[in-house]
Amino acid sequence: MHSEAPKILVLGVGNILFTDEGIGVRVVEHLQDAYDFSDNVTLMDGGTLGLRLMDPIMQCERLIVVDAVFGGSEPGSLYRLTDENLRKSLAFKNSMHQTDLVDTLINCELLGSRPEAVVIGIEPFDLKTMHVGVSEGAAALLPKMAEFVLDEIVKSGGAFTRKAA
Repeated sequence: MHSEAPKILVLGVGNILFTDEGIGVRVVEHLQDAYDFSDNVTLMDGGTLGLRLMDPIMQCERLIVVDAVFGGSEPGSLYRLTDENLRKSLAFKNSMHQTDLVDTLINCELLGSRPEAVVIGIEPFDLKTMHVGVSEGAAALLPKMAEFVLDEIVKSGGAFTRKAA
């Protein structure tokens, strides 16, 4: 166990053009605007992912993904998914970027460097409307999702301070 703080990557993923599909990106933007983080924490807009994210993912020890998740629950349900549930939850996601995420993690594993991963997700209200903002329901839950992410950061060995208004 090294004493050095683990490298933590917070990745907001999703397509911001389809309302709640972009919630992960919006949560990360909110965190970037409102907080300063310790040096071992990186926040990144992963957008719709792809293999270009392999490098940053392989360089971190803890990966916190923020995204819309289809868990089959009520819209607005919040999820915290860890390794064993990751594939299960992402398997029935109907967008390209989710399978990309699982594939990317598998590729990292094959290359011998896969971070411990957790997904903080929300059951979306609206993915059909072409709209760059999230739905009212998702917007109302955004601060709660951000809190979940902050908790994960602290649990993983990171720190944050709220920016001065």
